[in-house]
Amino acid sequence: MKTVNRGYILVEPKQAFCEWAKLNDEDFDFDETDDLEGSLYLIEEEFMEYEPLIEQHFKKIFMNECWAIVDDEEAIPKPTLELFMEWFKARIGGSVFDTQKTDLLAED
Repeated sequence: MKTVNRGYILVEPKQAFCEWAKLNDEDFDFDETDDLEGSLYLIEEEFMEYEPLIEQHFKKIFMNECWAIVDDEEAIPKPTLELFMEWFKARIGGSVFDTQKTDLLAED
């Protein structure tokens, strides 16, 4: 098994995001109580505190999660740290392991 030189932020939607998503996508029929798949965002491997990492990355993550629901920027509220924390649960970790034998591929 290979170690990847990244940490991660695991983002899972809360009920407030689900409500917004339902208003903007008629096919989105989920609640926070459903077993919703989270998104994993790779970040720098070395860090000392969690709060600065969230502050550094929340806007990009917020927009990416919203773009998964809508393709109209006007429908996306302005990302603020307060709104991000209301809409998403974020967990941070520093160990990423690759269980696969094939090389990692990255897209821009």
